[in-house]
Amino acid sequence: MDWIALLRWLHVIGACVLLGTGAGIAFFMVMAHRTGRAALIAHTARIVVIADWVFTASAVLAQPITGAMLVSALGWSWSEGWVVLSLGLYVVTGCFWAPVVWMQTRMRDLAAEAAANDVALPAQYYRLYRSWFLCGFPAFLAVLAIIWLMLARPHFTPGG
Repeated sequence: MDWIALLRWLHVIGACVLLGTGAGIAFFMVMAHRTGRAALIAHTARIVVIADWVFTASAVLAQPITGAMLVSALGWSWSEGWVVLSLGLYVVTGCFWAPVVWMQTRMRDLAAEAAANDVALPAQYYRLYRSWFLCGFPAFLAVLAIIWLMLARPHFTPGG
C-alpha cells in the first residue's frame, strides 16, 4: 500500500472516530439523562468518560499529526483557505471538548453520589447538563464542517 494512501486512510479513520464517538456519546448521555435515574446516568457517564479519553482523545492527538503529514506530503500550502479554516475549527472544537469532558466527569460524580445516597439529582447536575448539551452543538457542527472542508478542499483566501 502506498504510504500516502495509508496516511489518508488514518486521517479519515480519525475523523470518523471523532464524529462517531461524539455522536454516540451525546446520544447515550441524552438517553440516560431522560430517564432521570441517577444510577443509570452515573453508569452511562462512567462509560462515556472512558470512551472520550480512549477514543476521542486518541483521535484528537492523531488528527493534527496525520493532517500535517498529508499537507507536507501532498505539497499543500498551510495558507490555503480550507486548511486555515479547518485548523481554526479544530481549535474551536477543542475549546468545547475540554470543558465537556470535565462536565461529563462532574455529572458522573454527582449522579453516582445521588444514587449512592438514594436522593434526587442535585441542581448542579442539571446546570451542568444544560451547559454540556449546549456545548455539543458548536463542537459537532465544527467537526462536520471540518470533514466537509477536508473532502471538498474549496479554494478561497482566508479573510478575503
